[in-house]
Amino acid sequence: QVQLVESGGGLVQAGGSLRLSCAASGDTICISAMGWYRQALGKERELVASINTYGSTNYRDSVKGRFTISRDYAKNTMYLQMNSLKPEDTGVYYCKAPGCSGWGQGTQGTVSS
Repeated sequence: QVQLVESGGGLVQAGGSLRLSCAASGDTICISAMGWYRQALGKERELVASINTYGSTNYRDSVKGRFTISRDYAKNTMYLQMNSLKPEDTGVYYCKAPGCSGWGQGTQGTVSS
């Protein structure tokens, strides 16, 4: 079983930046593509960005040009650099490897106006 541990969340003002990390350990053989999801209070969890084995990335429209997803394959770690943050980016951010079961505990990112 794979373990995913997110970190890097915090409280920032609008226009600020956060860099999230997701460290994978355990049975990482199930990991191919990975993604960052977020869940705002009272809303469904949504995919923010994804990256496949070859480094190809996809972003939801609302974060394009502001967020950058990346992976360090040697360290089994994924990152999400979030710039020009907006209050609507607030939520709990989770990483997920679709080929593996389970979710990490998430990390809270809060953007104040």
